This record gives sequence, C-alpha cells and structure tokens, in this order.
Amino acid sequence: MNDDTQWLSPREQHSWRAFIRLNQKLFARLGSELQTQSKLSGADFAILVALTDDPSGRLRFQELAKAIDFEQSRLSHQIARMIKRGLVAREECAEDGRGAFVTITDQGRETIEAAAPKHVAAVRRLVLDAIPPEELDALGDIAARILKHLDETAP
Repeated sequence: MNDDTQWLSPREQHSWRAFIRLNQKLFARLGSELQTQSKLSGADFAILVALTDDPSGRLRFQELAKAIDFEQSRLSHQIARMIKRGLVAREECAEDGRGAFVTITDQGRETIEAAAPKHVAAVRRLVLDAIPPEELDALGDIAARILKHLDETAP
C-alpha cells in the first residue's frame, strides 16, 4: 500500500492540537457563560451581532448566512427559534418575492445590548488578559491569514 500522506511533524502536531483544544475549550466556556448570563446561544449572539452591525438592523437571509458562516438550512432553523422568542422577525422582500429579510426586533436589540458587555468582559478575562499586548497583533495576523486561506481554498 502506497501512503503519500504528509504526516504532521511533532512541532506541527503540537501546534495543531493546542489550537484545536483552545477552540473547543474557549467556545465551550464562552457559550456556557453567554447562555447562563444572557440566555443566548452562540448562534443567537452571532446573528444579533451581525444584524446590529448593519445600520438598518436587517439583512437578507443569504447575506446573514454568509456573514456568520451558516448553511442556509441551519440559519432557517435558528431564525425560526429566534422568531418564537421575539428576538428577530422575518420580512418579505418587496422587490423580490422570493427573498426575505431577517430583522432585529426591539426585544432582540435590548437582549444584545444587555449581553454584549458581559460577553466583552468574558473575552477580555479569558483571552485578552492571557496575551501580552505586544503579542496581540500576531494573534490577529495569524487568524486573518488562516481565514483568507480558507476563503481562497473554499470549494
């Protein structure tokens, strides 16, 4: 059997496993704190942030899916749950009978405005406080480089 796999070196494996463990542990902790403190899931929070980032407070489904890297079906299910909770609303697009907008509601805006300071405090406590200021740019640069590579190599 011919195996052409380029296995990870010990150094690469150490970095990769540390990165994976960091992501798992960090997002579990942030998600748990968000749920406990604000009754929001990570998906709820990401959607509300994307909607508040837009001055109109609304985005087409496709734009929102792209902004938060969700598949269309996953986003539809998530939005349905958020509509039931009064966080967002669905609006049909007048110009395009097939399209629809997701709009943040007043309750959604109040919820994200209450959750954001707690989330920022958690990010600071769990991530930023662990990184010396002189290393912060390196973290951002590495993350941006990997994100760009993922976009360039997407199927």
